[in-house]
Amino acid sequence: MKQGPEQDELIENILHLTDRAFRELLPMVPKEWLHLDLTTPQLKVILLLFISGPSRMSEIASALGVSLATATGVLDRLVERGLVIREGHPEDRRVVICRLSPEGEKLIGGLWQLSRDRAGELMRALTPSQLLLITQALEALLQASEITQKE
Repeated sequence: MKQGPEQDELIENILHLTDRAFRELLPMVPKEWLHLDLTTPQLKVILLLFISGPSRMSEIASALGVSLATATGVLDRLVERGLVIREGHPEDRRVVICRLSPEGEKLIGGLWQLSRDRAGELMRALTPSQLLLITQALEALLQASEITQKE
C-alpha cells in the first residue's frame, strides 16, 4: 500500500499517542507482575508458552534469540520450580516439547486476568461511542496484522 505525507503524519501521531499512553498506563501494571521471582528470560518463556501453547525447545530458543543450551538452562529452572513440564514427543524421542504445568498456567493466567481487570476498569470510564471507536481500531489493527503475516 502506497503512503502519502498525510498518512505518514497520522501514523506518526498514533505512534506518539501510543508511546504516551504506555508511559501513563505503565504504573497500572499490577504490582504482582513486578514482584515475580522470575528472571526476564524465564518470564518470556512462560509468556511464550501461555500465548503459543506447547512448544519445541528449538522454537523456544529461537523465540528468545538464544542457543539451545541457554534455553535448556532457563527451562531447567522453570521445571525445578514446577512451572513448566518437559515431555518427549510421542513420534520422535529426540524432540522435547515444553508446556506450562497447572501451577504455571495458574500463575500466568492469574497475572493475565489482573491486567484484563485493570483494563476493564479503565474502559468503564469511557462512553459507548468511545468504546465503539476502540473496538473498530483494534479490529482494523488485527486485520492489518493478518495481512502483513501473509506477506
